[in-house]
Amino acid sequence: MSDYGYIKRQLELDDLLADKSCFLFGPRQTGKSSFIRSQLSEKPALVINLLDQSVYFDYSRHPGRLNEIINGMKLKNALIVIDEIQRIPEILNDVHLQIEEKGNRFLLTGSSARKLKRIGTNLLGGRARTRNLHAFSAMEIPDFSLEEAMYRGTLPFIIHSKFPDEDLAAYVGRYLQEEIAAEGVSRNIPAFSRFLEVAACCNTQVLNYSAIASDTGMSRQTVTNYFQILKDTLIGYELTPFTKTIKRKATETPKFYLFDMGIVRFLRKLPRISKANEDFGTFFEQFIFLELNAWRDYYSPRSDFNFWRTLKGDYEVDFIINDVAIEVKSTTNVQKKHLSGLIALQEEKICRKYVVISQDSQKRYLEKGGIWIYPWQEFVQELWAPKSRFWKD
Repeated sequence: MSDYGYIKRQLELDDLLADKSCFLFGPRQTGKSSFIRSQLSEKPALVINLLDQSVYFDYSRHPGRLNEIINGMKLKNALIVIDEIQRIPEILNDVHLQIEEKGNRFLLTGSSARKLKRIGTNLLGGRARTRNLHAFSAMEIPDFSLEEAMYRGTLPFIIHSKFPDEDLAAYVGRYLQEEIAAEGVSRNIPAFSRFLEVAACCNTQVLNYSAIASDTGMSRQTVTNYFQILKDTLIGYELTPFTKTIKRKATETPKFYLFDMGIVRFLRKLPRISKANEDFGTFFEQFIFLELNAWRDYYSPRSDFNFWRTLKGDYEVDFIINDVAIEVKSTTNVQKKHLSGLIALQEEKICRKYVVISQDSQKRYLEKGGIWIYPWQEFVQELWAPKSRFWKD
């Protein structure tokens, strides 16, 4: 990215760090280090990078090293950055002490909270906020192209790559080596590698662990554990179902989304995705999910985020975020036949606003049905606007 300059992110941490520490999690190479160097207005008094092997060995071999260095620098009420905190979770004991006794604030980055949680670490017991950094959103990429994003993805290292498939292959390999092998969460790396291809085929789908186990020859427990690994390392997300409908019983099974469209295309060995491609619709749905998920993590982390599907599967609404119901259709001309899920959900009188996001050319409002039709470009602009109108109409 250095050849093209730093791209400012939608996430703002300055206000969060003004009076409190913060965990910043995100998958490998989502730009956490670049974010800290380029976007924080307050320069850290101390930066500790635990990916540096010499630094890692020093801190792992000498308990209390963090306190010694901070006390030696006589830091009080200062901002201190520790990269890849999950490599030595025990450091959080010293972080806790520094917060309580010296008022120091910490920005603690990591690609996973899995190891922290596994050893019983309490993530500082509420003394730090938590944010997740995602791959680039559509609003962050200059001259954003949806088809290009479906092809190569939106991870910072890939958007200008001349050899995207080679770089995506290297990324998947590094993920397996650094996150899976290094943490010892799966001893069978070849099996987990094959599972990643299965997970890519499950993208945007309601999960059926038993069926996946049967198709892959793995045990149901192994499949469940592998999906949990993807969630813990922020490579995959489960979208939980909305189950509060009364007239129609809803499914209780979650849907699954991988964190990047380029990774999905690469793992599924697909060519470039075009509007004429039969896979365009699922990638379009993933695109909208990724935009909503990033917006929620950055600006409204306590918002409810679900989907709704009847138990029989005859009605479905792709997303319900707070009291806004959103259906995603890849058509260029939304018609009544595309609205059945929203109309069925309207009978419950639960949501305040009903929206279809599509490839239509103009935003319009169906007064009879009380449904908004949004071109995806206008949806993205309104979603990420500083004073978003999307939630107010």
